[in-house]
Amino acid sequence: MTYAVIDVGGNQIIVEPGKFYDVNYVLANPGDIISFKRVLFCSKSGVYHIGTPCLDKIFVKAIVLKHLRGKKVKIFKVKPKKNNRTKKGHRQQLTRIFIQNILD
Repeated sequence: MTYAVIDVGGNQIIVEPGKFYDVNYVLANPGDIISFKRVLFCSKSGVYHIGTPCLDKIFVKAIVLKHLRGKKVKIFKVKPKKNNRTKKGHRQQLTRIFIQNILD
């Protein structure tokens, strides 16, 4: 089984070739091929490579499928004894990527 741990937008994600993932917004158009160079860990056929902090010669090749928005998160704040209540909502901008392969 081949997989890698990459750093995308401050989050670490375990990725496998042939699967798609939703990550924080990446500035690229749908259909663009992007490569992630911040690979922290890689496993290929039982051989492990651990970066300190990143692996230099290994990168992950992905294609941008589309941009979307995540689920709504509701923020409700109450200040006691002040009769102050605020309710807000937030939807995170996301990018759906398809992992093509992990290159050495």
